[in-house]
Amino acid sequence: MAVIAVFNQKGGVGKTTTCLNVTAALNIAQQCPIALDMDPQGHLTLASGAVRAKPDGGMAAFFKHKTRLASLLQETPSGWQIIPASLELAKIDAMFGSDPKAATLLRQGLREDLALTGAPILIDCCPMLGVLTLNALLATDRVLIPVSADFLSLQGVHRLDSALNVLEGRLNRKFERRVVLTRFDARRKLAHEIYDKLRERYGALVCETRIAETVALATSPMHSKDVFDFAPHSPGAADYRALTRELWDSGFFV
Repeated sequence: MAVIAVFNQKGGVGKTTTCLNVTAALNIAQQCPIALDMDPQGHLTLASGAVRAKPDGGMAAFFKHKTRLASLLQETPSGWQIIPASLELAKIDAMFGSDPKAATLLRQGLREDLALTGAPILIDCCPMLGVLTLNALLATDRVLIPVSADFLSLQGVHRLDSALNVLEGRLNRKFERRVVLTRFDARRKLAHEIYDKLRERYGALVCETRIAETVALATSPMHSKDVFDFAPHSPGAADYRALTRELWDSGFFV
């Protein structure tokens, strides 16, 4: 069972778009993926076409009531499974912030309930390093970091990389990372410079596939669809198909 946390502390970098469309691409490849929406905003839930969880339902029910993860799975219109989010997730930090054992709840839940499925699990993380994101990180050793092609995002990934390095030291474990450049406009010199700087600093950890900024990727969530359902022949669909294949070939989902 591969568990991948899709995480960046900076907003607007394509985190949810990447989680949505990589999950959908894995489903098309018949890998039966499962997505966990760990962001109280619930954007992955909305974009996937799933029914938003009731206040005490979805991932909130797992943390607040110890509801089994398998019982919370919901099938999206595209055929892959998701555990949806609700605004109640925003209360988890206040509820468990003082409990050091709270950060391991998701790891235990996955091992006890979903490990036997063997399905790849992708987690759309909350864009802050709190109890929810720590749960996601402790449940996996793989982190996919979307970074948009702008200067502030470049600085953000450096800070995130430093934070992961600190966590690795404290937890005595390694996080296998991949960085994917999103919202890439090939007409802009800055976009190429950002990609070159990422490659210079992080080398092979940076995916060769770059996700272009396209209308289909921006519009598909409005219709509660992934890009493959909304515009299967669009450049956005081709980009996420290529990214998923690249990650698969590198062993990132194994």
